[in-house]
Amino acid sequence: MTVQGTARVTIQAPPEVVWPWIAHLDKHAEYSPKPYRVELVAGEPGAVGSTYKSVGAIPGDKNHENSVEVTECVPHSRFALRAEDKLGVFTNSYDLRPVDGGTEVTHTLVFPKMSGLPGVMAPLLFPIVGQRDIDKRMALLKTKVESAS
Repeated sequence: MTVQGTARVTIQAPPEVVWPWIAHLDKHAEYSPKPYRVELVAGEPGAVGSTYKSVGAIPGDKNHENSVEVTECVPHSRFALRAEDKLGVFTNSYDLRPVDGGTEVTHTLVFPKMSGLPGVMAPLLFPIVGQRDIDKRMALLKTKVESAS
């Protein structure tokens, strides 16, 4: 079973104002509902192929590390990442679409196929914990961008 979550929010700002909040990974900490930090390891910030190290909180691990790579960057439209840890490769994508003077942002997170206990627990916990965090993250993004505009 593929575990994934999607959250969508409409921000009252044009895509060019929202874009830096998505494509500059150092800004992600500003709208994370849990402690989060990221550092550039190699490449140019936000460019395809650039790599990062991120540290954030997941259930059972408050200092969970990921190796992150930017896989897609279409300015003001789409930004995608692959994050790898011991469980496998997770993908994150952000799609921006202009709507009525604002921007609809859709964030999708897809888990790797997991086995063992993680494979059993992820489908049970994600709807309770993970989806809630994605929804909170998008609500915080909306608040940050609109208050900064």
